[in-house]
Amino acid sequence: MKDIRYLQRFENFEKSFLLLRASLDIEKPSLLEKAGVIQFFETSFELAWKLMKDYLEYVGYDVKSPRDSIKTAFSIELVKDAQSWLDALMDRNLTTHTYDETIANEVYEKIKYEYIGLLEGLYVKFKDEICLD
Repeated sequence: MKDIRYLQRFENFEKSFLLLRASLDIEKPSLLEKAGVIQFFETSFELAWKLMKDYLEYVGYDVKSPRDSIKTAFSIELVKDAQSWLDALMDRNLTTHTYDETIANEVYEKIKYEYIGLLEGLYVKFKDEICLD
């Protein structure tokens, strides 16, 4: 079973997600530390939607894009809040393609208080329900 693509993707997602979660424990992050958090978020989010895509394909769905993966994952209750996931996708795209300190601070706050919960929910869903040996 270890050669099933979504299981391999989960291993990478787990590593990235745990680094993101640990980085959010920094009490008064510097500008560079916030940039690191945002980078961990970008990587974790990318792996998260690809994890959804791989799993959905494994169970028989045909999905191509992050948006399609999120909507389909929501329809089968793999994730709970499609709109928040789509908001996170927009912010991930924004931080990937532009840098503005005000936007970076706003996204950092969303990561810390909103998006980490989305990623945590996906992590728990796979860890506790889907990836059981």
